[in-house]
Amino acid sequence: MKTVNIRFFAVFKEHAGLEMYRHETGAETLMNLYREMTGIFPGLNIEAAALVAVNDDLANWSQQFDDGDEVLFFPPVAGG
Repeated sequence: MKTVNIRFFAVFKEHAGLEMYRHETGAETLMNLYREMTGIFPGLNIEAAALVAVNDDLANWSQQFDDGDEVLFFPPVAGG
């Protein structure tokens, strides 16, 4: 099991009702971790255009992460 600090931004922060969440997980990839979060915070279930970062570096959803990492979830952004 790994323990990670998860930070939510913008509408994800609103849906989760908090900015940071400490979570113990057996997930191997960022996508698996995100799916765990949507089970806890259903309002996050808009992954199609969401972004993820690990320790302030943008990451790929299939990327693995380590114990103690900080994982950041960003909602889809609108352009214009």
